[in-house]
Amino acid sequence: MIEPHAPAPPGTTPPWAGPARLPVRPGTGRFLVLACVFVCAACGLVYELELVALATYLIGDSVTQASVVLSVMVFAMGIGSLAAKRLRRSSAAAFGALEAALALVGGGSAMALYAVFAWTGAWGGVWESAPRCLLVAFSLAIGLLIGAEVPLLMELIQRIRRQDAGGAVADLFAADYVGALVGGLAFPFLLLPALGQLTGALLTGTVNVMAGGALVLGLFRGDLTRRARRLLLLANLVVLALLATAAVLVDDFERAARHAVYGKDVRVAVQSDVQEIVLTGGTDGRSLDLFLDGRLRVSGRDEHRYHEALVHPAMNGPHARVLILGGGDGLAAREVLRYPGVDRVDIVELDEEVVRLARHDPALARLNGHVYGDARVHVITADAFGELRRAPTATYDVVVADLPDPGITASTKLYSREFYGLARRVLTDDGRILVHTGPVATRPEVFWTVDTTMRAAGLHTVPFRVGGRAFAFAAGPDRTTGASRAAHDWGFVLASPTARPPLRLAPGEPRPRTLTQAALTADARAAARTRVEGVPVSTLVHPRY
Repeated sequence: MIEPHAPAPPGTTPPWAGPARLPVRPGTGRFLVLACVFVCAACGLVYELELVALATYLIGDSVTQASVVLSVMVFAMGIGSLAAKRLRRSSAAAFGALEAALALVGGGSAMALYAVFAWTGAWGGVWESAPRCLLVAFSLAIGLLIGAEVPLLMELIQRIRRQDAGGAVADLFAADYVGALVGGLAFPFLLLPALGQLTGALLTGTVNVMAGGALVLGLFRGDLTRRARRLLLLANLVVLALLATAAVLVDDFERAARHAVYGKDVRVAVQSDVQEIVLTGGTDGRSLDLFLDGRLRVSGRDEHRYHEALVHPAMNGPHARVLILGGGDGLAAREVLRYPGVDRVDIVELDEEVVRLARHDPALARLNGHVYGDARVHVITADAFGELRRAPTATYDVVVADLPDPGITASTKLYSREFYGLARRVLTDDGRILVHTGPVATRPEVFWTVDTTMRAAGLHTVPFRVGGRAFAFAAGPDRTTGASRAAHDWGFVLASPTARPPLRLAPGEPRPRTLTQAALTADARAAARTRVEGVPVSTLVHPRY
């Protein structure tokens, strides 16, 4: 590396901070440094967003994961900036080594995090916290490396042409912030949909190491000894080879990791614009399971218990027009269509890929009774909250909310007072709404918060719970495969805008396979025994889940 220099006398320019020996004119060199700042900033922000997105998918609770990643990373950036002061004597070599390390750590972070989650998640015990620990470690390491970039780049740009500190900082930060903008937009709109999380991170690392290596070995090669140039070139080639190898193997890796998470029966794995959709089983007599973003949403072992409890109590009364919020798998619609007198069923599903699979996947279409071939079923691809705002007043006799658990951050607005106010508006005076609230046994505060929030919106509620849930895989916000932590029941709230509805099955109508009137009565009593008093109302601006 660069030989150390003797300390400069006070008030003089250190010899290591003198004009750089450049192969191009100073103006061109300055432009190239700022272009490298732009690229490195874009890559750095992609690493941050990649960690947040993957941690949210693997661990859950996007607010917590974003807070952990960003706070740890910003803290580490400050430490990295301080540490970079000691590297100013060899700023060019240090920057080149720094970018190679950042490319390897940032580019490989997604695969490492996914691997730890996939192969340690079922071990239980201390290993359950391994993905969280690794997330903090990567956030810390990437933050340290990103934080050290700016002081070193400031040193390099000043060696091309000395200028006042304020002007240099302005130029450097302008390129940095514009690069961050491009990286922040490229991740959700280009890298994630086109390449996926793993390949996108690897490509970002490749761009990162090439930009850093080109700047140092091309523009500032005169600042390096021959030995330093060789070592830096070798390091860059090794990083590129590792990233390229990982990119070649990423499909096999992802397939093996997916099997480690979901088992060997994975038939369909699709990344839609909204989420990852995985179907397992469904052939040769094996139970079909539907996972959305890694959470079990439908299990053929127990889905009748869930969907019968979700639909049948709400169908006791007029039911000519039914609105299903979520439920793109068609299973709630299957139960609705068993009732005579149903004229129209509107399904509001955010992810059209779920509907496509429910139409065309043989096992899923067989399970839902091919409901999408019924002319009474109409699909609206939209967000449930927005669709309720657009729907006319007093349109539906029944609203069924087949939505993700309220503990998942993205769905909290669908369990807010404002949401239930909109649902109340679209119901007829004697209409009913039935809401899935997540498990009662493991999260009673959440269950009773939903009930309290619905009552605050002017609905008269009847809470109940249904047991018998298959527990091989957690369905809620906690991505846990251990049987001891997974929920064993479902919670529901039946409500009406004018009076407390009776919790009864419709007399003379289709008989459910598993649900009975006696069980419903007992389920309501069981739920009442878990009551948590004094829980607050959840709103859009103050979610309580």
